[in-house]
Amino acid sequence: MPEAEWSKTLKKIQEQFGDRVIEMHAQLGQDTVVVSKAAIFELARFLRDDPDLKYNYLMDLTAVDHFTRKPRFEVVYHFLSLEYNARVRVKVPVGESDPEVESLTPLWKIANWLERETWDMFGIKFKNHPDLRRLLLYPEFQGHPLRKDYPVTKRQPLVGPKDPQA
Repeated sequence: MPEAEWSKTLKKIQEQFGDRVIEMHAQLGQDTVVVSKAAIFELARFLRDDPDLKYNYLMDLTAVDHFTRKPRFEVVYHFLSLEYNARVRVKVPVGESDPEVESLTPLWKIANWLERETWDMFGIKFKNHPDLRRLLLYPEFQGHPLRKDYPVTKRQPLVGPKDPQA
């Protein structure tokens, strides 16, 4: 897509974060931006606070395990501007050796739960998260089941009921 046809969102992101944008495109009216992990917090705050954009709703945050690709993971964010009825997808490549991204909990409270779910399922850490612990699985669970190399037949430690006398 030629730069002249970019949405207002893509143009503003390119102006503000040009050197940290890895890729951007729009397909079927859906804007997608890939940025370095060092830029995600600043970009998210920009999307939320810029008066021409007002992406005030973090709709979803998850990850993708590409397994055979480098970097292995992508953290994927979906933002919505309720005022302008616009959406943007932001992707952050994350390597297997250092699976960590800055937490967005200071910007959106819902990021707390979404980041905990992503940690639980994929093992991606969120730096400065206030309470990064398992959300869907029990604390003794070993591994991260949505990683493509997670063994399907893996036996997990059995956790019985608490001792009623304790």
